[in-house]
Formats: sequence, structure tokens, C-alpha cells
Amino acid sequence: MTFEQMRAVSLGLRPLSRLDSPREVVRQFTPNWFAVTMGTGVLSIALAQVGRSVPVLHGLAEGLWLFNTGLFVLFTGLYAGRWIFFFDGARRIFGHSVVSMFFGCIPMGLATIINGFLIFGLPRFGSAAVEIAHALWWLDAAMATLCGIAIPYMMFTRQSHSVDQMTGVWLLPMVAAEVVAVSGALLAPHLTDPQSQFTILTVSYILWALSVPLAMSVLVVLVLRLAVHKLPHASMAASSWLALGPIGTGALGLMTLGAASPAILAANGLERFAGTVEGLGFVGGLLLWGYGLWWLAIATLVTLRYLREGLPFNLGWWGYTFPIGVYALATLKLGTILPVPAIHVFGVALVVLLAAVWTIVAARTLRGAWLGELFAAPCLKAEHGSPQGDTIRTAAF
Repeated sequence: MTFEQMRAVSLGLRPLSRLDSPREVVRQFTPNWFAVTMGTGVLSIALAQVGRSVPVLHGLAEGLWLFNTGLFVLFTGLYAGRWIFFFDGARRIFGHSVVSMFFGCIPMGLATIINGFLIFGLPRFGSAAVEIAHALWWLDAAMATLCGIAIPYMMFTRQSHSVDQMTGVWLLPMVAAEVVAVSGALLAPHLTDPQSQFTILTVSYILWALSVPLAMSVLVVLVLRLAVHKLPHASMAASSWLALGPIGTGALGLMTLGAASPAILAANGLERFAGTVEGLGFVGGLLLWGYGLWWLAIATLVTLRYLREGLPFNLGWWGYTFPIGVYALATLKLGTILPVPAIHVFGVALVVLLAAVWTIVAARTLRGAWLGELFAAPCLKAEHGSPQGDTIRTAAF
């Protein structure tokens, strides 16, 4: 760096970029960045849940949703630009055993925006918000289904995997469908046509089934991997929390779908099943929530161990936010069903934790993006002969 460049940086006139040119932002852009929209979106929803009677908190939540929507549009443009201008490099992601998993972040990030249209957009835009959410939901359902099938197929046929290198990142493409299922449960009651409500409800249950059983099977293998091969590299520390994501979302999905089902089933002549479906939603949600307590405890202990040994920052830190967020939402939802005040208090505490973690990670991400440190596509490094282990450690987690 020249003296003039150092002087400009010290004056705050330009970033200390590690990129050769601004075009590198597009060339190096990967779906990992959509984890930012997942974490920001779930925080906006969680704040809205605990701040219903607090105008300032609800306003903050709505502001975060608008900001997150802008981020999603920006990231979509950048990633589309990579495919348009750097097609050969962009297509290498399909053969990368880690970065390809992050395709699941795209439909999950969009799901938080769809939920925001129902929470924040409905009071401001009326029925137009529901129409937008409805159209986006079908697009999101298609993307989540494609991701949940295509990425595992590539894992089976063209990618190189080993149990000792396995982490919770495997879950990302598989859990997208259940996240969209939760959005479907929120959307269906807002539709005016009973048949449309029933269609969304049915497809949401199918999406839940496409995701949760598969995620549970992956968690079995993950427990074995951790017992035999111990903890992954510190750069993948946040992946310890990813297991909480499908558990929390699965619980939230069952309870939300169960709550929406009675009225929709009754409107379609299926009221005889209403009580059963609602009861299964409560019992299933409670069981999954209890299972999540174990993973919450394990992830906390693992993180404390990593902190003692040193925890390098990377985009993977966003992996702390979404799992905490969906488990907090599941806890708050359970608190509205069970007359146990401690559950609601626990849910609020998790939201406070989420807000604190988000603030730290967002600040570090903003600094890293400004300096150009976070724009690196491991699939491009792999083409120059980086070992498998190195590309895993330089991935978003």
C-alpha cells in the first residue's frame, strides 16, 4: 500500500480493501451472504412478537424488516450478477461440498420477508400485502423444494464428503422447506378463499414432511460424528448451533399449522379432523421443543469451549442468529399455549440474547465487508488446488 492510500484510509476516505477491484465483490459473492437476511429477518419477527404492546420496539422491528428486504434485493442482484458476468466461476459452486449447502439460505431468507409482509405490511398496505406474500410464498416453496432435493442429490453423486468433515452445515438445504411451511401456516388464514387456504395448509404440511424427518436423520449422524471425531475447526464453531434450527422451526411449524388448521378444515368440510390436528401440533411441538433444550445446552457448552481457545470471525457467525431466533419464536408460541409464565419469560430472554448476538455479528460483518475481508468464494480457491480441509475452513462457516 502506498503512503497516499494509507493517508486516505486514515482520513476515512476509502476502505482498506483486500480486493483487487470492486468487480471482485460480484465475482466472489456466494449464497453465504443470505444468512445475513435470515438472522436479520428472524430478529425483526422476534422483536415484533415481544413488542406488540410497545410501539418503539414494534417500530424497530418494522425498520429491521424494511432494511432486511433491501438487503435481500441487493444480495439477489449481486448473486445474479455473478452468474451473468462470471458464469464459469459461479457454476463451480455445485461441486463444492460446503458452499453449495448455503443455497438453502436463499429461500429461508425470503421466508422471513414474506412473514414480514403479514406482520408489518398488512396494517400498512392492506390486502395488497397478502397478495404479495401469497405470490412470493409459492416461489419460495418451489425454491425450497428444489434446494432440498437437488443439493442432496449432488452430495450423493458429484461432491466429495466424509464423516470426519461433516458439520451442521449439511442441514441448510434440507431445512428450507420447513421454514417455508411456517410461512404457509401464517399466510393461509389471511386468504379469503377457503380452497386456497386449504391448499396452502396442505402444501405446508408436505413441506414440513419433506424437511423435518430428513433433518432428524442428519442429526443422528452428526451426534456420531461429534462423538468419534470431536469438534470441528474453530472457523466452523457456529455450526454447533445449526442443529437447533430444524428443531425449533419444526416445533414452531407444528404448533403454527395446528393453530391454523381448525378453522380452515371446518371451512372445507373436514371439521372432524380439526381437534386431532391441533392436538398433534401441540404435542409434537412440545416434544421437539424439549429436544431442542438438549441441543441448546450442548451448543452453549461447545461455544464456551471455543471462546476459551479463540474464535476467529467469519460470515459463519450468522449461524448463531437464526437457530436462536426460531427457537425463541417456538418458545414464545409454546408460551401462548401452555399456562406456564416461565416459558414466556424464557422466550423473551432468548430474544434478548438474539438481539445481543445480532448486534455483535452485524457490526463485525459491516467492518469486514467495508474492508473487503469477507468477499471470498472457496469454490474459486478450490480450483487453484486448495485442499478440501482448507476450503472448508475458508467457507462461510
